[in-house]
Amino acid sequence: MKRNTKELRSTTARVLMAGAIMAAGAFSGTANAGFYNDGKVLLTGGVVTIDGAGGGGITPWATISGYGTRDGVNGGLHYTFAYLPNYSLNSYGATFGFFDRFELSYTRSTLPTGSTFDTVGLVASLLTVTDNTGIAPFNTTIEMDVYGAKLRLFGDAVYTSDSWIPQVAIGGFYKDNKNQDLLHTLQAADHKDWEAYVSATKVFFPFSTLVNFTGRYTRANQTGLTGFGGPRDDGREFRFEMSIAQLVAKNTVFGIEYAQHGKALDEVGVNLNGINLEGILAALPLDVLDNLGLTNLEQLEDTLTQKESDWVDLFFAYAPNKRISFVLAYAILGDITLTPDQHGFYLSTHLTF
Repeated sequence: MKRNTKELRSTTARVLMAGAIMAAGAFSGTANAGFYNDGKVLLTGGVVTIDGAGGGGITPWATISGYGTRDGVNGGLHYTFAYLPNYSLNSYGATFGFFDRFELSYTRSTLPTGSTFDTVGLVASLLTVTDNTGIAPFNTTIEMDVYGAKLRLFGDAVYTSDSWIPQVAIGGFYKDNKNQDLLHTLQAADHKDWEAYVSATKVFFPFSTLVNFTGRYTRANQTGLTGFGGPRDDGREFRFEMSIAQLVAKNTVFGIEYAQHGKALDEVGVNLNGINLEGILAALPLDVLDNLGLTNLEQLEDTLTQKESDWVDLFFAYAPNKRISFVLAYAILGDITLTPDQHGFYLSTHLTF
């Protein structure tokens, strides 16, 4: 049954991607009819976040993805790969902008986990845990679908340089994490939820500088990759995000981003078969520590305790033309659930049509 479910998910993802590719051909074929449009200035539609919205790498902007003006439609496909010491994120999907007013997006994220999750799986096997923890030693992957929408309310980020009024948009995501058993082990409250945000974006042309502020109303843990809510806090809250980008050439941008994260699972231990962290530490014989690559119980306690840090990235974006753009960034993500010091590079590409 699980195998069939997995195959169904894989088939669904392929169908969605195939539909997006066919849509690309359809839009290109209607260019002469005036439906397709790519009249925006290079890079002014932003790139694509890991959630699929138009913006930076980790923060949505008020801009509508792609190069479509108010006279037409534009869309794109995106892929992001992040390589961290204990994780590797693959994120892919499609984004569509309608008349520079409305945006729809879909993203599929997969996150193969590393050694700390392997340790949890080995501890579960040593305790002969009968419940499905969602963690298989050396073979655990987190999967999440993200559906997004954004509406531009007023203002123009680019073409009204004589005004200080920014472009303002509201948006939201519906996120569905497929790893319910794993999230139960991590003590997350839910495996799916919605979140909303408001963004204000402005390009100051005398300095060629873009500034964006976003307020996100959410209860996501690690953007939803470790579920939503938890023992410490099960309510939504506003979290602050911002981006500053400097245009150094018409097709080249450097920038920095910041995204505030929550604390619902911060300092919360794993739960194995109803056994909390204290029970796990008491039940394990000391001679198993060597088998886990640990030297003392304090190390094990730290390994089985979750933490969450705010995210920062430094990015470089380059668009040789309006059909493709690349982003190379260094992500400073700090503690990600059971694993500390997760910093590394990510590469993202966005194909527009």
